[in-house]
Amino acid sequence: MQKRYIINKKGGHQWIRVMGLSFILFLLFIPPLSAQRMDNIPVHSKYIQAVDEYRPAPGQNVNDMPEYEEGDTEATMVQKCTECLANNNRGFVGLGAYGGYITFHFDHSIANIPGKRDFAIWGNAYQEELGLFPGAGSGEAGIVMVSKDVNKNGLPDDPWYEISGSCDVDSVGKVDYGYEITYHRNPKGKIPWEDNRGNKDSLDRWNMYHPQEYYPEWLPDGLTFKGTRLPRNGWDYSEAVPRSYSHYFWVLFFFAWGYADNQPNELADRVTPNIDGCGIDIGWAVDEQRQPVSLDFIDFVRVYTGLNQKCGWLLDTSTEIIGAEDLHLDASIDAIKKASSRISLIEASTISLEPVYDLQGRKVGKAQLKKGIYIQNKKILILK
Repeated sequence: MQKRYIINKKGGHQWIRVMGLSFILFLLFIPPLSAQRMDNIPVHSKYIQAVDEYRPAPGQNVNDMPEYEEGDTEATMVQKCTECLANNNRGFVGLGAYGGYITFHFDHSIANIPGKRDFAIWGNAYQEELGLFPGAGSGEAGIVMVSKDVNKNGLPDDPWYEISGSCDVDSVGKVDYGYEITYHRNPKGKIPWEDNRGNKDSLDRWNMYHPQEYYPEWLPDGLTFKGTRLPRNGWDYSEAVPRSYSHYFWVLFFFAWGYADNQPNELADRVTPNIDGCGIDIGWAVDEQRQPVSLDFIDFVRVYTGLNQKCGWLLDTSTEIIGAEDLHLDASIDAIKKASSRISLIEASTISLEPVYDLQGRKVGKAQLKKGIYIQNKKILILK
């Protein structure tokens, strides 16, 4: 993984496992961003810096976007994904069928700006061209997760939180929050799978357009993925169009907000970025109990395909990613600098009645407080 800019690794907003006053004093006297910039350190970018993980499920675009070559390993495929997505290169990365995922980071932490979309993820969704179904076309929704580097090791190994999208509001009872699926190898054939709901089926093939192997060549047999499964959004409307236009007309409806590769990147004018449809608010993050969490910054983003459905000649529904960006770069850098000056060394008995959170965003009652580091009203409290 590429080394990140120094203020992300040393800027005072990631404070877990800090021992001793000397380190706290170091944080307090960090010079401002402009004073740290050196000739060999680039200016911050609002785009993806590097990919950390790439573990796709089988699918029609797997081994092709990016292309697998004999001898490739998980590490080399991750590097190929970085080459596709870093620095706004806009290359396509396919995540395969349900559960396949990618993890990436920027060269700085992204701040949670209240009431704002904080970052956007760009895919290849499009509006169906006949205009018969406004708000529909090719939405292949990917579920978004976020994580903060609380242990400061630069790896995506801290707790993950799911972004709660619109289906949690408008499709209550139709979302499966404990879904699990396992895929099996079947070289150049349909890929069999079974899930924890007693279902068994396979991923179909279309050799004319996608003749390559569909199971990720560099990964072991028996790939299992767990997570949230979104309700079906793909339907056959072939009878709604003239046969002179098409004999097959499948429509994948867009969800309202909160997912990747779910809505077109631009509005109807094909120029203006679709921030509402593609943007993500860190404030939508929830824990495993679907309870909101309070995150001031995030460092890693993960996207996984959230649909398991067949759509005729479209085959499997696979989330594709072509990039992501911080929607308020200056505000993120500003927040990092301000955070480094909001550190207080106090006694537990002096804490006010305002809510206190641990570094994983969980609310902590005053009676449960012990020696350690907490967040209160966006300030860092080190309890003696």
